[in-house]
Amino acid sequence: MQDADIGLVGLGVMGENLALNLERNGFAVSGFDLDAGKRHNFNARTQGLRAGAKDSMAVLVASLKQPRRILMMVPAGAAVDAVLEDLQPLLSSGDVVIDGGNTLYTDTQRRIAALGGKGIHFVGAGVSGGEEGALLGPALMPGGAPEAWPLIQPMLQAIAATADDGQPCCEWMGAGGAGHFVKMVHNGIEYADMQMICEAYWLMHHLQGMAPAEMSTVFRTWNDGDLSSYLIGITADILAHTDPETGDALVNLILDTAEQKGTGKWTSQVALDLGVTAPTIADAVFARTVSAQQPERVAAAKVLTGPAKQPTGERGTVLEKIRRALLAAKICAYAQGFQLLRAADREHQWQLPFATIASVWRAGCIIRAELLEDIRAAFVRTPDLNNLLVDAHFAHVMADCQQDLREVVAMAALNGVAVPAFMSALAYYDAYRSARLPANLLQAQRDYFGAHTYQRTDRPGKFHTRWVG
Repeated sequence: MQDADIGLVGLGVMGENLALNLERNGFAVSGFDLDAGKRHNFNARTQGLRAGAKDSMAVLVASLKQPRRILMMVPAGAAVDAVLEDLQPLLSSGDVVIDGGNTLYTDTQRRIAALGGKGIHFVGAGVSGGEEGALLGPALMPGGAPEAWPLIQPMLQAIAATADDGQPCCEWMGAGGAGHFVKMVHNGIEYADMQMICEAYWLMHHLQGMAPAEMSTVFRTWNDGDLSSYLIGITADILAHTDPETGDALVNLILDTAEQKGTGKWTSQVALDLGVTAPTIADAVFARTVSAQQPERVAAAKVLTGPAKQPTGERGTVLEKIRRALLAAKICAYAQGFQLLRAADREHQWQLPFATIASVWRAGCIIRAELLEDIRAAFVRTPDLNNLLVDAHFAHVMADCQQDLREVVAMAALNGVAVPAFMSALAYYDAYRSARLPANLLQAQRDYFGAHTYQRTDRPGKFHTRWVG
């Protein structure tokens, strides 16, 4: 029977939860997974619902209404190509295939071109929100073949999270790899945000000797103000959790080695390719890589010395400085992310909807935060805004908080506490607000050893100097 509204390939946790979300919102779902156990579990979980797993890709395709719509939730890379190889002979012109994984946007563009020649509409959709978001309402960032959007819009917007103003956290990002690019930048900002929160926690520990339970109370208070966000909220929960076996805070027992899946690295690499300054995102990636060198760090700790502990002042005052420093650093990270989006938009002519991107991130996704409504408003006021830092609202916030960021970075440096994201955010802010930088000397150095020429401030043209002799 050709009665299913959508097919879903990949019945892992994310795929299964998205299928249940679709069914709950009135759409019949046919699922498939190469793993027979996952097909069995899906059928057990969907018993009595308008959803079920099929035994083959061919049976799944045959069960779908035309034009067929298929959502893939499989690991990025070779697995996507393998599924497409199996699917392609079964599909017809006008069908839609959606890749909901964390795929590199250039792979999405390649697949759009390959399938477009056969009349198949390919979509790369960023999906954020984790397991809970997939089930209850994620943030969705679809982009790709424009012909696909009217065919999938009702479904995707029905299952997406809803912001406080009632808007679904799902809108069309643009042609080509726009959707997956936006999700990649989302993840880069996520890396920075998580690292900065960890640095705030580490400063509380080292500068004030606070226990996790005390820090949990602070983060919960912060979550009621301008730092309100999903990540601040879960940090409060994590720090409050006690290990039942030892009675110690569980966070104290977790090995300090952070893993990563590559999207933060992609964001940093693409920023370099496009000539965009995104140091806080890159330093968040490097912070994870140095954490992975845990045995080396343990050995180095026995050899390398740091400064003697310096007094930092009264706890309440220090915590307020850290809070305001965190707010300033977060704004810098978002500014870097949106600058990268702006550069890619110029490069690929996607016509990215910047205010809409901020709007979509306001609920459902991992980086959802109070701050995003202010970002959305900034791009509504100034659609061609080059950098969030020069928006009147954010310029005012930075003017109010930048001194706290300086003092927190200084406290960290004087006490030997590594805070790479805070430090790079401050350097980014100071460099961006500088009408003149020491690059004049750098360019002179390049001309000295490589005859690379330089420009002058007093007249146009390119110049070369014989610096000696």
